[in-house]
Amino acid sequence: MKRTRITLTAIVALIVSLAACKQVSAQNMATNSGIPGAKLPDSSKFTGKVDGKDTHLYYLANKNGMRAAITNFGGRIVSLLVKDKNDSLKDVVLGYDDIKSYQKRGEPFFGAIIGRYGNRIAKGKFTLDGNNYQLDINDGVNTLHGGFKGFGFRVWDAKQIDGHTLELMYTSADGEGGYPGELHAKVTYTLKNDNSLSIDYSATTTKPTVVNLTNHSYFNLNGAGSATILNDSLKVNADNITPVENTLIPTGALQPVKGTPFDFLRFKAVGQNINDSDPQLKNGKGYDHNFVLNKHTLAKPVAIVKSPVTGIVMDVYTAEPGLQFYTGNFLTGYTKDGKGGVAYPRRSAICLETQHFPDSPNEPSFPSTRLNPGQTYHSVTVYKFSVIK
Repeated sequence: MKRTRITLTAIVALIVSLAACKQVSAQNMATNSGIPGAKLPDSSKFTGKVDGKDTHLYYLANKNGMRAAITNFGGRIVSLLVKDKNDSLKDVVLGYDDIKSYQKRGEPFFGAIIGRYGNRIAKGKFTLDGNNYQLDINDGVNTLHGGFKGFGFRVWDAKQIDGHTLELMYTSADGEGGYPGELHAKVTYTLKNDNSLSIDYSATTTKPTVVNLTNHSYFNLNGAGSATILNDSLKVNADNITPVENTLIPTGALQPVKGTPFDFLRFKAVGQNINDSDPQLKNGKGYDHNFVLNKHTLAKPVAIVKSPVTGIVMDVYTAEPGLQFYTGNFLTGYTKDGKGGVAYPRRSAICLETQHFPDSPNEPSFPSTRLNPGQTYHSVTVYKFSVIK
């Protein structure tokens, strides 16, 4: 009998070849949709190195023509293409055309994974088991979104599972940004055939710590680059908000939304009350507040946004207790550096960030964000799209 010898080199070459074919197949499915409208960014402009680690752009697609582009720099959703009422693709998230733009000073966290702690912590301080921790101060007198170099500015290890799933992993060192414990984080993006983008977060730690992960996509259902989202309709299942003082730290109280500009229990235009004379709107320069979600599960949406222009509808699902509603009050539109050379002016997008409450480590009455060794943090966010024709 004649025997065939297979060398280790040949096996490795075969594995590499199969992986390359898998990546090319995913890219082809994402880019060659044959549907008119917006296109995905050029992946070559995201190939580079940051802090000595390789960066790339990954494409996801479903059978209905929905497309996504995600970079492992900060786990950022760069583009999300959704069909409108005319069956044309609209890019519904703000972002940039190249990796360098995401590294510029003052970059507003477009599409980023936020961690270790999404939102603000007062004066960058908290105490855990009698130990005092000082975090980066990067937002006036407070810590915002993990500090100067939170998860949105780190290069994640990426693995494309198939044409609709991307797995990202990052290990945050003990003491990084001032946070205790080595944190092992994993985020999985899945673009499903029901036209939903699922974001699955998990993390473990080597020491007691605090964790609050979210995604900071800026949505414009009229299409990224459209001038305003103030005519979009919004509904949020929340009877209360956590009111804030003038540095946007919660006071610790809950404030009913009924009879205030924050009442979105029924659909109303985002801009209907945004310029009302209200101390909370003044503090946030518009909406930039945590909504305390009413009792809910992942089975029903906690928020719904509708565009009267494109007919696109986005449902938001989560089991988290809070939702940060932000109307892009700090966007300026000074430079035309958005995708396709467009400007992103003030209030040209909304963020709906699923979360535990801001400053929870310093507010015992808020749901706890503590994570202990041996426990696993887990959270799921789903953005599901449909269209009204």
